[in-house]
Amino acid sequence: MDRLVVEGGRPLEGTIGISGSKNAALPILIATLLTDEPCVVENCPTALRDIKTTVRLLESLGKRATVDGSSVRVESTGSLKTQAPYEIVKQMRASVLAAGPLLARFGLVRVPIPGGCAIGLRPIDIHLKGFEALGARRIADQGDIIMSAARLNAGPLRLRFPSVGATENLMMAAAATPGRTTISGAAREPEIADLGAFLTKLGAKVSGAGTSTVVVEGRARLKGARHAVIPDRIEAGTFLIAAAAARGRLRLTRADPAHLEAVIDALRRTGAAVKTGRGWIEIRMEKRPKPVSIRTAPYPGFPTDLQAPWTALMTLATGFAKVRETVFENRFMHAAELARMGAQIAASGATAVVAGVERLSGAPIMASDLRAGAALLIAALAAKGRTVISRVYHIDRGYEAVEKKLARAGARVERQK
Repeated sequence: MDRLVVEGGRPLEGTIGISGSKNAALPILIATLLTDEPCVVENCPTALRDIKTTVRLLESLGKRATVDGSSVRVESTGSLKTQAPYEIVKQMRASVLAAGPLLARFGLVRVPIPGGCAIGLRPIDIHLKGFEALGARRIADQGDIIMSAARLNAGPLRLRFPSVGATENLMMAAAATPGRTTISGAAREPEIADLGAFLTKLGAKVSGAGTSTVVVEGRARLKGARHAVIPDRIEAGTFLIAAAAARGRLRLTRADPAHLEAVIDALRRTGAAVKTGRGWIEIRMEKRPKPVSIRTAPYPGFPTDLQAPWTALMTLATGFAKVRETVFENRFMHAAELARMGAQIAASGATAVVAGVERLSGAPIMASDLRAGAALLIAALAAKGRTVISRVYHIDRGYEAVEKKLARAGARVERQK
């Protein structure tokens, strides 16, 4: 099992190129189930474990997926299966997104109920209620959900919460359902807009993707398409926060600053100098950060996926900061590991109060989930001495070759088997 060894205390200085968005690539790859024609997904972070798992999912359902660098070509090999295997769904909750395309095309789908994970339960009831509103029936059988419909009926849907996964699942189902489906209360993330662009290339007509109301004009038969995935805003935000913690000057290329306005505003309030342009972001930080309290919220609010990295930054602040998590119920598991490095964090329920310290110290620590792992890596870059991070496979789920990218910016990070 891999681990990362970090010799901290060096400023980050250099340029890092941002990969394609994992959270955009996953639903777009799964949306290729909507057509029998070939699709090519470009700027895809193919080295990530979740992307590899998605490729396995497509192949298990009857597709052929060929990876070539940062491109994935998806083709048909015959009829598709309508049952997602539990062995894959248990590894990646996004596998449940296969339900929408398969239900719309074949009138039947069987998917295992995803279990809980380290950061929370994340129930799929919003997905299921949406399918029912389109005319599907559901039953539970031995840990699986079976959805069936003679045909889905386009119509109005209203989500009780702007769930990203439910919005994506229902958009895909609506794309293959003739007629107009209007999704109110939809998630507004940039990844939703990217999926809408891909569905439009397939032949559906999608408007409003990236706003709270998405309108999908579906078609019974969709075609193939080629699409380049947007930059990963969470990877970009993680590197910006890392630069603020370790200090120095970092330039990000292939990044979209419009997707990170809440994060960039918070960084500027810490005292960081942040400049932006078309396709790039630059940050310079010379002092300890000022304390800045944040509250996570659905887009365009502060991203929950950057809450743990922000908490790591605030451990070095010149005062007290409050971090409130409103999206997931169990997302402060990094607090105990940061405390091993000298951080002072009092976490209770959905809130953590962080008392900044002048310096963190290297220590052996362990990642509990993807974004907690990113937080520990940020702390290790800023800490004095050596830090050994185990369970790196969590970090590998969301960051391509992270040690190589950081090394280009002067960090001393080594991956060990």
